[in-house]
Amino acid sequence: MREYLKFYINGEWVDPVEKKTLDVINPATEGVCGKISLGNATDVDKAVMAARAAFPAWSQTTREERLEVLGRIL
Repeated sequence: MREYLKFYINGEWVDPVEKKTLDVINPATEGVCGKISLGNATDVDKAVMAARAAFPAWSQTTREERLEVLGRIL
C-alpha cells in the first residue's frame, strides 16, 4: 500500500499540521490501495504564501527548467 503523508511546500516535503488521513480506494477491487494526508486551512495558507513568494522567479523559468523541477519532485 502506498502512503503519501507529506505535502510539498516551499521546496520541501513537510508534515501536515494535523495528522488526518484518508484511505484511497481502488475502484477495480474496492480495496484500500493507499493513504493520503488531508490538509487543513493552515496547510493551504502555507502553500499559498510559498507559491506567491516563488511566483516572480518561477514565472521567468523556461519550460525545460520547469520540467526538470517537476521531474525531481516525482
